[in-house]
Amino acid sequence: MVHTRMPDLSATARSILSVAERLAQTKGFNGFSYADIAQELELTKATLHYHFASKADLGRVLIMRYGATFSAALERIEMDPGDPLERYVHLFEEVLVRDRMCLCGMLAAEYSTLPPSMQAELRRFFDANEVWLARQLERARSLGKVHFDGSPLEAARTLTAALEGAMLLARSYEEPARFTATARSLLQQLRAPSTRRAAGHVRSRAGARR
Repeated sequence: MVHTRMPDLSATARSILSVAERLAQTKGFNGFSYADIAQELELTKATLHYHFASKADLGRVLIMRYGATFSAALERIEMDPGDPLERYVHLFEEVLVRDRMCLCGMLAAEYSTLPPSMQAELRRFFDANEVWLARQLERARSLGKVHFDGSPLEAARTLTAALEGAMLLARSYEEPARFTATARSLLQQLRAPSTRRAAGHVRSRAGARR
């Protein structure tokens, strides 16, 4: 995954981003203000503006940092001998059990109210995420481990949308297990033999008997 180069950040800036990330993941980007961050960190709002001139600037760097962290996690998955799709789903589960949402999934729900700089960074995150996932799906299909119609990118977009939606519903009910059940069902569907291929195999056998 390729993201915009992260700026060098001071310890104070990193603390600000950590608080902002938690607030955005639990309340939404429009659900907190600079005053909330300043109070929690015992900083003045002037100090926050020194590090991030506007909330839009803060939000853009917030997405960039989240994207960099997510990208590093995906790189670790590729180096692991385990199932990359299982590990990918686990990234979502780790966020949900902390009573948080995927930051970018949360921001996507507020997309129309976000400044253009954040909207562009948000699209960049999802584009890179989908390209990575499409690569894993294409590789798994070539090995016969998964089956799906259409292109790997279409399958990646479908899976991403389903997982983000499942997170929203699970958090609404405060039941992470709902997400896990949905995610497992999605993976099972990908691993199930294609009905088209199965039907074609039956027809070919029937033709051979004739």
